[in-house]
Amino acid sequence: MAYLKWISDQDLIDVTKNLLDKAVEIKKKAEKNMNKNVIDPFSSLFQIGGFEVGYDEWLNGEITRQAQKSLQNHVGDFHQNVLGSVKGWENQKTGKIIDLVCADSEIIAEVKNKHNTVKKSDLGGVYDTLADAVSTKVSVYKGYTAYYVTVIPPKSEKFNKPFTPSDNKKGQRKESQEKVREIDGASFYELVTGDPNALRNLFAVLPTIISVITGKQFEDEEIASLLSLFNGAYGDEA
Repeated sequence: MAYLKWISDQDLIDVTKNLLDKAVEIKKKAEKNMNKNVIDPFSSLFQIGGFEVGYDEWLNGEITRQAQKSLQNHVGDFHQNVLGSVKGWENQKTGKIIDLVCADSEIIAEVKNKHNTVKKSDLGGVYDTLADAVSTKVSVYKGYTAYYVTVIPPKSEKFNKPFTPSDNKKGQRKESQEKVREIDGASFYELVTGDPNALRNLFAVLPTIISVITGKQFEDEEIASLLSLFNGAYGDEA
């Protein structure tokens, strides 16, 4: 029986393994660079004393903290790779202006992991890129609908609405266009797969796939705690 109905087992395993390999690489790099980065010794001292942790626990936490931001960037690539593996969808790969394309549905998308991945002052540029792609006469995507996707939204609420970030040059919001939209991750996964529970189902099956790849066994308490984090990000009905 397939892990998920809308992506092949092998594609899902390959995409997950790629991110896990990145995680190992990032942690090793953080450990290697630990002594190269200037660490605030006073902050470290008060973290150990105030948080009541040992030096080794503090050190592991610091390494994790330094590696976390880099890993989050790759989590965005993970979602792009997963969605780009769905039938009818094309992954434009890293470095392209547009991340995902579905010619059948005439949709293009720019995918970011978190709502704050891009600084607010830069969102106007994202809007311009998407608007030009779907409105310029010579663009191959003219007439398509463009989506700016934030997989993890600022609040646990679904949305699919016109994308109107601030226009820094004019001091007002960008023009509202029906074909230039912003959407949360759960809603976009539903749009791509046709499954209203696609993102939740993906999250639910990942511990099993990670176990297959790495041998890591998740305890029931860990699964429950992780599901609580998912509900906190997306709500109970996502």
